[in-house]
Amino acid sequence: MAAILLDVDGVLHVSGQPIPGAADAVQRLRDAGHRLRFVTNATTRSKEQLAADLQAMGIQLEPEEVQTTADAAVEALRGRRVLALVMHALVGDLDGVELVGDNADAVLIGGAEDSPETNLVFSYMNLARAFAEIELGADLYCLHRNRWWQTQRGPLLDTGCYVAGLEYAAQTEATVLGKPSPGYFDAACRALDAEPSMTWMVGDDIETDVVGAHGVGMHAVLVRTGKFRPDAVETSRVQPDGIVSSIAHLPEWLEEHIA
Repeated sequence: MAAILLDVDGVLHVSGQPIPGAADAVQRLRDAGHRLRFVTNATTRSKEQLAADLQAMGIQLEPEEVQTTADAAVEALRGRRVLALVMHALVGDLDGVELVGDNADAVLIGGAEDSPETNLVFSYMNLARAFAEIELGADLYCLHRNRWWQTQRGPLLDTGCYVAGLEYAAQTEATVLGKPSPGYFDAACRALDAEPSMTWMVGDDIETDVVGAHGVGMHAVLVRTGKFRPDAVETSRVQPDGIVSSIAHLPEWLEEHIA
């Protein structure tokens, strides 16, 4: 038995379309006695919405088993005045953080998607406000800094470009709260009462999932769905402990490789 962290986008679904066999694989992992936690950098839906979406796909889980970047933000920024450029659906998950329009202690950059709301969140005016607050001494945080994300239509630009732009303009470096930050993986281990050396990360992104997991001493399995790119794996300095066609093949792979 092991503690297993399952990425969501690209592993369980792509653009809301379930990966074939995902629900059955999750149930088989539970039946084998593995402890599961669903860890995601998704920033466009609340934790309750994310859990409900997965449940609608036939995946059995409780909202408490889902770990989001908003959880990390609350832990890191509680008690501070925060200018948050995030999607409206995420605001409720930031309960415990004082959200302000100016005189901020920190600027928090959320996630992007192909929607009119994103155009408003990352408007010139809002990015200029964020830059001004950083220039006045606010710290820069981001829920993640992914360069792109996978959809059924192909890769789409993600939050990382906005984060990089603010870093360049303000000559600062953002603190990343989601994957691949060590704190995010540590929080998942604490939630499962698991040692990193006995924990497996299952993801589709060599950078955020595999490199991040290995950085804290976890094992990592990469699936060939979602963001998986063979060339990225070939050129990466960090290699996964295993590669499977999809999560549907994960239970058998773990049976063969976990002593």
